[in-house]
Amino acid sequence: MQKTQTPIKKFVIVGGGTAGWLAGATLGNIFKHSDVEVELIESEDVNIIGVGEATIPPLIDTLESLGIDLANFISETQASFKWGIKFEDWYKKGHSYFHPFGELGQRIDGHEFYQCWLTLKANGDNTPLMAYSPEAVLSQHNRFFIPHQAMNTPLAGARFALHLDAVLAGKYLCNFAQKIGVKRTVGHIELVDKTVDGCISSVTLTSGQTIAGDFFIDCSGFNSVLIGKALNTNYLDWSEYLPCNRAVAVQTTLSEDIAPYTVSRAQEAGWSWHIPLQHRMGNGYVYSDKYISDEQATATLMNNVSGKVLAPPRVIPFKTGLREQVWNKNCLALGLAQGFLEPLESTAIHLVSKSLALFVRMFPTKQHNAVLQAEFNRRIHQDYAEIRDFLVLHYCTTQRSDSPFWRDWQHRAIPQTLGQRMTFFTQQGGLIPDVEALFQATSWYAVLDGMGVRPKGYNPTLDALDIDALRKSLTMGRTALEQCVLKQPSHAQFLHKYCPAKNL
Repeated sequence: MQKTQTPIKKFVIVGGGTAGWLAGATLGNIFKHSDVEVELIESEDVNIIGVGEATIPPLIDTLESLGIDLANFISETQASFKWGIKFEDWYKKGHSYFHPFGELGQRIDGHEFYQCWLTLKANGDNTPLMAYSPEAVLSQHNRFFIPHQAMNTPLAGARFALHLDAVLAGKYLCNFAQKIGVKRTVGHIELVDKTVDGCISSVTLTSGQTIAGDFFIDCSGFNSVLIGKALNTNYLDWSEYLPCNRAVAVQTTLSEDIAPYTVSRAQEAGWSWHIPLQHRMGNGYVYSDKYISDEQATATLMNNVSGKVLAPPRVIPFKTGLREQVWNKNCLALGLAQGFLEPLESTAIHLVSKSLALFVRMFPTKQHNAVLQAEFNRRIHQDYAEIRDFLVLHYCTTQRSDSPFWRDWQHRAIPQTLGQRMTFFTQQGGLIPDVEALFQATSWYAVLDGMGVRPKGYNPTLDALDIDALRKSLTMGRTALEQCVLKQPSHAQFLHKYCPAKNL
């Protein structure tokens, strides 16, 4: 095979923040020993949204793949740990449930744990499903653990994520990327130049400086300077499924222990988030302006926070959906320029790193490759659709009818793919598997159970098991888990000893 392809020699990233500098760090790390240039342009006139403070476990893998010291990253971003999300008032007022990371129980004689639990439940055992989740039990007791000491214990499979300061995370990745050779240019884009075939050739700043490149990455947020304005890429609006279109956010001082989980509390016209970092609380209210005004939403949020307000609340409008082509010609969109799904399951940063990982697997040359581009776009759309369906699941299963917002969910249409999943689940508690899915079985079981969705039965092969032996096995596992959790340090103790926040 002859080498006839022309490699990309210059990447230009437009926009900083977490998305831009994660792209810079990723590409910079790949090409740090080559002659490929990576230049990032960011404007000091643009305010970073900076409210995406909760993450999911794949971020840990991304940071470690870059060679970033996790303890140092946590200290510098004043981060805390996250075992999952506690959902309050979603099913009905006064009810709560927990969505953990990691595996739920262990397979028994080849049978899925959830099927074993269903079997016991059908035989009169009312032990809650989350009693078998390491993350849920650790959260209940406000504990963390020393990972390498958890090997060969009931905590071995526990997975964690981070709560972090998004602005500090962007600065950290900015410094990291520049140390490995990424060039930072400060300026505001005034003009985007294109070739005769419609590809981007260069951008011109208000200073008059022109920056050319072979491939461009749009991290310019909702402005979508390249993918939207320059390339006129259509935006697919998913508000028919997820009608919330605004958020108001505010930061407050800590007034309680640092909980190792996010709190999501259903409100009259949406839901609020409460995210504890080491130095403050991040709070917000995601809502639909069809049901409540900005002033009413702000008042609701302020009545649901504790501690001293650190800055005035900010209202952020958004439209749920994504670009029809997130990779169009020689431009890839990331972050808010790519699309937006409300932060109910903290997926924003993951979609950036997942897009980058997939892009690296399908890495282009200067020559346009329609096959690579089409498959990339198909997979990203598949990822968004999976997350969309999972988010809708939280809403469409509610029993609340105390406000117009929640009453409308009683008859709102849901995606066909979600309908198929739910119909299949209600038969015997089975799940339809996806390739490279983000939300694994534990996530679906946690939300379905938490929202009161019960299957009609269980897999009848479990009737061949000795029910008393099965009950004994699960009881022993639950007891061992509880005992192990109680030996662990508190979340605050662990943070103070191993990765205390700097500049507190």
